[in-house]
Amino acid sequence: MRRFLLALVLATASPCAVIAAETPAIGSFGFDTGGMDRSVKPGDDFNAFASGVYLKNLQIPADRAGAGPTYVLDDLSRERTRAIIEAAAAQRAAPGSTAQKVGDYYASFMDEAAIEAAGLTPLAPELDAIAAINDRRALSTWLGRGQVSGLNAPLLLGISADDKNPDQVAVTSYQGGLGLPEREYYTATGEQFEQARAAYRRYAAEMFRLAGLDRPEARADAVFALEAKIAAVHWTPAQSREADKTYNPATRAELAKLYPGLDWDAFLAGAQLGSLDRVVIAQTSAIAGSARLIESEPLAVWQDYARLRLLAGYAGVLPKAFVDTSFQLSRALTGQQVLRDRWKRGVDQTTDALGEAVGALYVERHFPPEAKAKTDALVKNIIAALDARLANLAWMAPETRAVARAKLAAFTPKIGYPDKWRDYAGLEVVKGDALGNRRRALAFEHARQVAKLGKPVDRSEWLMAPMEVNAYAYPVWNEIVFPAAILQPPFFDPKADDAVNYGAIGAVIGHEILHHFDDQGRKYDKTGRLADWWTKGDVERFETLAKALVDQYAAYEPLPGKRIDGQLTLGENIADVAGLQIAWDAWKRSLGGKPAPVIDGFTGEQRFFLGFAQVWRGKYREPLQLQLLTSDPHSPNRFRAQTVRNLDAWYQAFGVKPGDKLYLPPDKRVKIW
Repeated sequence: MRRFLLALVLATASPCAVIAAETPAIGSFGFDTGGMDRSVKPGDDFNAFASGVYLKNLQIPADRAGAGPTYVLDDLSRERTRAIIEAAAAQRAAPGSTAQKVGDYYASFMDEAAIEAAGLTPLAPELDAIAAINDRRALSTWLGRGQVSGLNAPLLLGISADDKNPDQVAVTSYQGGLGLPEREYYTATGEQFEQARAAYRRYAAEMFRLAGLDRPEARADAVFALEAKIAAVHWTPAQSREADKTYNPATRAELAKLYPGLDWDAFLAGAQLGSLDRVVIAQTSAIAGSARLIESEPLAVWQDYARLRLLAGYAGVLPKAFVDTSFQLSRALTGQQVLRDRWKRGVDQTTDALGEAVGALYVERHFPPEAKAKTDALVKNIIAALDARLANLAWMAPETRAVARAKLAAFTPKIGYPDKWRDYAGLEVVKGDALGNRRRALAFEHARQVAKLGKPVDRSEWLMAPMEVNAYAYPVWNEIVFPAAILQPPFFDPKADDAVNYGAIGAVIGHEILHHFDDQGRKYDKTGRLADWWTKGDVERFETLAKALVDQYAAYEPLPGKRIDGQLTLGENIADVAGLQIAWDAWKRSLGGKPAPVIDGFTGEQRFFLGFAQVWRGKYREPLQLQLLTSDPHSPNRFRAQTVRNLDAWYQAFGVKPGDKLYLPPDKRVKIW
């Protein structure tokens, strides 16, 4: 289970400006005051006050479905990565070297003429295998083989640390298989959902037509009907967050009894897991329902379903007609107006396959040791602030507080980049074979994961590359991870005012740490084991506080008739509120009892909260906003900026009074940690 900072983290300085500049990259103290709308009262809409002019002037690029500082950082990271990759592609690297693999992978993707000339020929063996499916066992084998290729099947397999034995590796089966973003897209009423369903049918029919199949519309309708049945048994995103309810181990013998319909022996053998004797089932009723559908639904429809999943999975390295058809569906679901430049897609494909090979060079060029050292110091201060708060937490029993502090003391922060880089020696990259390279990269990663079984867990591993503008918490390893690319303005600038840095990256660090104490992370102990270490009274008091936060966010209505799902977003909202509070405590501790100076008319307290708001500047196109509200555990950015209304210090900093729209009486301000 991973908890990510952003749903789409998609600031700004020249590559060396973070360290080399004598002044902050943004404004005079690290905050863009020109983006404020001072005609808005902070207590009525803090997001608009801090960012109203910026948002009014912000234009979403045609090749994006959203815009804001994090998108700018994402573009900067991609441009830097492009330079690294193209340099590798331009040199005559030795066969089998890392530079050869990186360069040839990218060059092959960029060779559109070769991809057009190949057509569907590279997929012929897989298409023939689908055509040869003649019984349920053969279908189960194919669905297992799809795991090796990363295809989106109704039952998916993941390999990671075991939630109840985190020093061992387990295989988990979880729900999947939908071509639309989430079950609600198949079940909900409303014009936007109807349009999405129509767009998906058009997409499926065109993919079948491009593949040379007859009756494409009829096939598309049949596949959509099958997917609707799969969606009907899916758990909701909120249900799928429940760590204890998604841990259901079953032996090999029990699988066939509990989840009949799928031939588990054939499925696991196809996934190169033939000797596996135990699988953890995540969404039990969904896996059972999908397994039954394999037996009950027509084999011919399953074959067309498999064809569509195959074509969708490899569309990015197929001829232009397939790329364009896939983009039309993406356009309907996100509002993005034009397809992104090919080089951008090429960089993403290459880093997906060889992320740490590229990441090592990225860190060498763009992540100075000073940035890591300053971030390490911030992390230590924030951990100390949380420990002080835990020591005096009034609602938690003393014995539980002691265990919570022990968990925090065992915590591992990973900053910037891994201590050791991944070895890609076993990955073969052939210049001019874009689809083959993609297939081999997926198979290589699957084999790397399978090889972990039966071996001790390697807790030094990273689940993100250094170029990613994101961060995550991993409760099973009791760690947080901050890749190098996020440690830049507006998140972090060594030349910026400390108050701004604590309000920005400090709150983000606090956010990730607090995921280990949110409604799901709290269920893991100091070793990362899913365990019951709370008293009954502690749980009841925690849930009462959490319910108040569910209700607070459920009152927000980002789109007409579509409110935030307070239960789905609970973990992220807890992390936002508590992370900001801990960052505040840490900043205050850093002052050593001295008052912060006033800068450009802003007190230190005001600058802290403005730094927080600046991180969440951004906007989305409406179709993407709907998708995020349906499936994403994060609240929309503008409501994350309003988190401040739960902190007493914000009221004092900006003189917020009863009658202001964001005002909450002291007893309604949620304070969990």
